[in-house]
Amino acid sequence: MDMTAENDVAKAPMIDINRVMEMIPHRYPMLMIDRIVEMVPDAHAVGIKNVTINEWFFQGHFPARPVMPGVMLIESMAQTAAVLVVQTLGPAAEGKLVYFMSVDDARFRRPVVPGDTVYIHVVKQRKRGNVWKFRGEAKVDGVLCAEATFAAMILSE
Repeated sequence: MDMTAENDVAKAPMIDINRVMEMIPHRYPMLMIDRIVEMVPDAHAVGIKNVTINEWFFQGHFPARPVMPGVMLIESMAQTAAVLVVQTLGPAAEGKLVYFMSVDDARFRRPVVPGDTVYIHVVKQRKRGNVWKFRGEAKVDGVLCAEATFAAMILSE
């Protein structure tokens, strides 16, 4: 087992909500991650979303049986990936916009409901210029809820 990656994770500080908001421009109601609990720059990250009944989308999805929309799970993957990109590129990338370019092979396996803590795992697959490609998974209690491959572009403006 390669202990280097494990040691890198141990050294990486947890990124709390305040730092997340310094790194990416998303704000309520579209901020879909609460913190980053694991990260190896230029490789992978794990974010957390604590799902509560107070989420705005539960008003209509669905009032009698609230289920987190799949697109919000994909958005949480993208935001976790954006934090990974900023951490990899450094302070000059903070607050820059990152746009989706594609979402492929999205699958939704199990509903996410109020009270769930979603662990969002993203792994960098490749980077070409300012385009990044990732594989993401959303899990609750270790059970896969959603997965997708997606590409995003960071704007250098």
